[in-house]
Amino acid sequence: MKIGAPPRGRANADSEAAWGVVGYLVSGLLFWGGVGALSDRIFGTALLFPVGLLIGAVLGLYLVWVRYGRT
Repeated sequence: MKIGAPPRGRANADSEAAWGVVGYLVSGLLFWGGVGALSDRIFGTALLFPVGLLIGAVLGLYLVWVRYGRT
């Protein structure tokens, strides 16, 4: 193994899985929160942004469960 080379095995796989979970959650919040914010601006309301964030969080958690939670 070279000095400075990334670790191999289980630790590297766990790290990749953790970043995948973070990616799903953040992208769900950003995408659906953005859809809600855009919808609020179009329709002149103030309710759709929090609803979009909630939908993004739920769908992000669902994707994490589908990708990493099943055995």
